[in-house]
Amino acid sequence: MPRRPRLRTVLLTVNLLILLLPVGGIAALRLYENELVRRTEGQLLVQGVVLREAFRQELRRETGQDPAAEPSPALEEVLPRLDVATERVRPPAPDARPAIEDPEPAAAAAGARLRPVVERAGRATLAGIRVVDGHGVVVATSRTELGQSLAHREEVARALRGEDVSLLRQRISDEPPPSLKSASRGQRYRIFVALPVVESDRVVGAIVLSRTPLDIAKALYLMRRPLIIGTAVLLAVVVLVSMLTSFTVLRPVRALIQQAESVSRGERGAWAPLEKPGTHELARLSEAVAGMARSLEDRATYIRTFASHVSHEFKTPLTAIRGTVELLDDHFDEMTPEERGRFLANLREASEQLDRLVSRLLEKARADVLRPGDETTDLAVALETVASRHRDAGLDVRVEAPEGDVTVRMAEETLREIVSNLLDNARQHGGEGVRVRISARIEREPGPGCVELNVSDDGAGVSDANAPRIFTPFFTTARDRGGSGLGLTIVRSLLEAHGGTIELERGAPVGTTFKMRLPLHGAG
Repeated sequence: MPRRPRLRTVLLTVNLLILLLPVGGIAALRLYENELVRRTEGQLLVQGVVLREAFRQELRRETGQDPAAEPSPALEEVLPRLDVATERVRPPAPDARPAIEDPEPAAAAAGARLRPVVERAGRATLAGIRVVDGHGVVVATSRTELGQSLAHREEVARALRGEDVSLLRQRISDEPPPSLKSASRGQRYRIFVALPVVESDRVVGAIVLSRTPLDIAKALYLMRRPLIIGTAVLLAVVVLVSMLTSFTVLRPVRALIQQAESVSRGERGAWAPLEKPGTHELARLSEAVAGMARSLEDRATYIRTFASHVSHEFKTPLTAIRGTVELLDDHFDEMTPEERGRFLANLREASEQLDRLVSRLLEKARADVLRPGDETTDLAVALETVASRHRDAGLDVRVEAPEGDVTVRMAEETLREIVSNLLDNARQHGGEGVRVRISARIEREPGPGCVELNVSDDGAGVSDANAPRIFTPFFTTARDRGGSGLGLTIVRSLLEAHGGTIELERGAPVGTTFKMRLPLHGAG
């Protein structure tokens, strides 16, 4: 038997895959990386807004304006907007160039007073900070470009036109990748933010900031403790859910397997619906398989019993044939012609009995496997046809059919076979001069409509001792008159295949009455 995974392993694997799906989706969509970039961009924007306001205040002082007299600016929220999935990464920032002209005096003086703040902020935040005047000349910096021009950089040029700018530039480093514990970052790009400084509707400068965002590896390292705890909790939940699901599903499945193995070993009564199936679907499966097992067990019992009956029924004529053949073989020359004729008649009778048994067994087999189709039959016509044939054979038959067209869901040949078997049964058991009455009436309540068909005779009737056995295969009290004991069994099989029923009406004053219910066409 090939090695296959256990259900518990499959459940655990599936739950782990479900757990990993969000992580895979985040990785595929670069969501976490994007969050790290926007976090850094937001920090730069906050720093830039503070420095922009500080630089503007210093410029107003240098130009002789009262900073306190400036009206409060309108509310304006500056939000990060970079998206690593769609944002184009520019080449590395070009080096600063020599300035063509000196910086504006007011801007230079304001930048000089602001320079210590810029340098301390740059060291504390590890961000590159530049303050430029209206021509792009650096007047304050946390780096070394003081007095040089940055006007040729895209972000600076756009900021000096009054635009808030955020963009990504490639980061090329000659140093080896930093360790996770160092303050340096190993990301492959750098964020640049440039904010214009506007005074009296005129751009008088810009604040330019840059910072390398955290890479995913370092971000995870910094959050390693909560990540480890969260991962452990999630894994514990996955294992717990897998065990719970496995217990709910696997326990009843194992019970079903054990019962199936008991049935396969031939143990009788080994199958029953599970007491605790766990789920609705397993309960239905248990009931369905239990019903199937019971059907198989009943069928096996029926086959064993039927085979035993067949063997017994065949053994009698075969014994007679064998004994007759032995007598003829041993004493043929000593026998008189009359004796030979008597023994040959015995052979003929036994062979005819076997022939009748084989024919009835074939009829029984066809009845057991019959699958009704969409055939319909006019009840009155079929009953009159059968009755006419038996009248021609000398049986007194009277038919009482309901008025109007009554159609049953059954092939005409099948209906004739059912009624014919009952008429033959009346002839064999009713005695000489038996009279048979066939009556039908429509029943519409309760449930689906049907036709109640009664076949009654005024013969000797069925004794109380024999009544429970009349539908048992091969049971007959007319074997000496050619009875096989299969007629009523065939009738019941044919009716049950069509959803009908047959029963012996008990307590009749005389004779025998069989009550049948046939499916009415168009009902149900």
